[in-house]
Amino acid sequence: MSAEPPAGKRPDRTTRVAALWATAVAVPIALLAGIAAVALWPDDAPRPAASASAAPRPRPQSTAVVPVNAPALGGRAATLCRALTAKLPPKLNDLARRPVTAGAEQNAAYGDPALILRCGVPAPEVPSTDDVWKINGVCWHPVQRADATELTTVDREVPIQVTVPQAYPQALQMVAPVSTPAAAAVPERAGKLPFGCTG
Repeated sequence: MSAEPPAGKRPDRTTRVAALWATAVAVPIALLAGIAAVALWPDDAPRPAASASAAPRPRPQSTAVVPVNAPALGGRAATLCRALTAKLPPKLNDLARRPVTAGAEQNAAYGDPALILRCGVPAPEVPSTDDVWKINGVCWHPVQRADATELTTVDREVPIQVTVPQAYPQALQMVAPVSTPAAAAVPERAGKLPFGCTG
């Protein structure tokens, strides 16, 4: 014999249906209210702190091989360029060194976008009105290109060129760490030096 709930405790089907409908309506309304609150939040009002996992991550730096031409060098030029590349640091400021496609004994690359160093380039022509900067004992002639600054030594026996992409705005600072090994590995050339390169 089954027991029936007391008369006052029997579930009311109408009440249950009404409660389900109330829940079905209340949940979407609460969700819409939350979305509206975020959309209407004043621009100058402090927003709730984002979680640490939502913090932006730095863009990964490429370590791929950098395409660089390597014109044939002979004799003393090849020897001096090998001496230079052997003395170059593993990092240039915060830029890690990357492999190059050709001429690792005369070329180097750092960072992403790649800053490229080439040893044994043709000597630059320096107009008398152009600036020449002496940095850590080495004189550099800067030339602004569309997407980079090219800095070439004017006082070394074998010219060295560093191409600094526009992503690195302080081009002269980027060659400062190159000047020390350049001065140690490549002797100063004989002859008259451009104005600004003496003293």
